[in-house]
Amino acid sequence: MSHAASPPVPPRVVTFGELMLRLSPPGHERLLQSPELRAGFGGCEANVAVGLAHLGVRADYVSRLPDNPIGFAACHALQAEGVGTRWILRGGERMGIYFVEPGADIGASRVVYDRARSAFAGFTTSMVDWAQVLEGATWFHGSGITPALGEGPQAALTVAIAAARGRGACVSLDLNYRPALWRDRDPRPLIEPLVRDTDLLIGNREAVRTMLGIEADDASLAPRLADRFACRRVALTRREVLSANEHGWSAALYDASTGSTWNSRRYEVRVVDRVGGGDSFAAGLIAALLADRPPAEAVEFAAASGALKLTVPGDWSRATREEIEHLVRACT
Repeated sequence: MSHAASPPVPPRVVTFGELMLRLSPPGHERLLQSPELRAGFGGCEANVAVGLAHLGVRADYVSRLPDNPIGFAACHALQAEGVGTRWILRGGERMGIYFVEPGADIGASRVVYDRARSAFAGFTTSMVDWAQVLEGATWFHGSGITPALGEGPQAALTVAIAAARGRGACVSLDLNYRPALWRDRDPRPLIEPLVRDTDLLIGNREAVRTMLGIEADDASLAPRLADRFACRRVALTRREVLSANEHGWSAALYDASTGSTWNSRRYEVRVVDRVGGGDSFAAGLIAALLADRPPAEAVEFAAASGALKLTVPGDWSRATREEIEHLVRACT
């Protein structure tokens, strides 16, 4: 008797980081120019999870939120976007907050953090069983923001990456340099061990220079990173800030196994909200690589995903595969 083959197991991505409450003034107002602030939620790894969910990839998010109405609202917001929240812990007294002032024309955008002593800052390695969380996971994604938030989050990210590798999952890390979080501290001692042996390292020239101490031209930067840290792939985004409302956007993907680099087309984008573009790029690239798309197609898809995010308000990209593919075809 013949038996039908089992259907392929769909990919599952786990992301880990801090979810925050986002407060922004309406339109192009300065912070507290009027008493009105618009509330939302965001955070690097949560943004990636939301982007993946809208691209049809199962995404589970690991974090820690306070056991209060704001924490519940944040969790429900993720669930509404299709993100798995089973592994979000409850505890701590407050949720981190960030204020986003959008800027306009020659006026730069501004972000102000209020995240000290947040629920996530109290995260410790004993709070979660990573072997259980990563059961059946295909991919794990983290960022360079988490180590800046305290010894507990940094140690938990280190354990999570080791557990993911031990279970055969791919590991990606987005450097995501945030000057306000590092202040006068040197990121290199914390970031270098996390970067080593990653399947995908994502960053830009400023993040690479500041967090890893490597400077090079566009052609040689990714190969140098891959060689020094034994990264399988390196993706570098390029954002040219022409004004607060107009950005040039492109990216490159380097594959160490072939020594080849693929560059995306360059988009000139009228920016509605600059936050989350890099996270949408990361989600698009992870989704494309999980679908075994050729590198040239993968970086084009990811760059289009990042560009589309810049045209909508908030942190989260809700672009579908079809919308991104349409943009890629339209610009061919």
